[in-house]
Amino acid sequence: MKILTTELLTEMQKAVKNTILTKKFGIAFSGGVDSSLLAKICSDLGYDITLLTVGFSDSHDILFSKKISKLLDLPHKTLEITFDTFDDISNKIRQKINTDNLSWNENCIAFYYISKLAKSLDLDTVVTANGIDELFCGYNGYRDAIKEGDKAVIELMNKKIENELKMMKAVNTLSSEFNIKIIQPFLNQDFINYAKKIPVSEKITGQDDLIRKHIIRKLALEIGVPEESANKRKKALQYGSQIHKALTKRYSHTQNIL
Repeated sequence: MKILTTELLTEMQKAVKNTILTKKFGIAFSGGVDSSLLAKICSDLGYDITLLTVGFSDSHDILFSKKISKLLDLPHKTLEITFDTFDDISNKIRQKINTDNLSWNENCIAFYYISKLAKSLDLDTVVTANGIDELFCGYNGYRDAIKEGDKAVIELMNKKIENELKMMKAVNTLSSEFNIKIIQPFLNQDFINYAKKIPVSEKITGQDDLIRKHIIRKLALEIGVPEESANKRKKALQYGSQIHKALTKRYSHTQNIL
């Protein structure tokens, strides 16, 4: 396993170096294993990074990210979303990306606020860990796929990656309003090709596997990511920030009025 994690670290470092062309940037940060691993890799490589977190004031991401950023000893800035601006911004984003895909809308809202925060800090680049969940079986849906075997897992992986690449194009359309570029080193094609070759058994062990992403978590622990982060179960950006809760509440209210 040590050989695998050493190789994985090398490939992740390579993906970062090949996709990020500036020394100073922000990292979209929830405190979870993916964003914490990305932050630790970038910090160890000598980049000048600031961790960026958005969410409603009492959201999981705001609270948890503050704790993990202190343990990582890295600069951290937050932007608290307020209801007085949320409706106008969510409407604007929905019209601009023109999709009823709830997950796309939620992620685009989150990255809109992240871009706004980055702009206020005079940053022009934000780096994300998007791609890790897709490539290392982070989503709960992989538990259903593994029941059908490795082939079903790979088929789901391909669909997830295709969706993520399309969604991040929409995200960059929105971030361009702030002249912010969003970069996803782990959605680089070379890294995708490498990650797909890692045995499925290193990512998910079976249908009852609630943790998943095992090789990612082992690597995170090896390079100094806090255990509380490395072993934390997935909580998607839209849920951790409470954007999903606010958006579905708003849509429900609108439908009731109509």
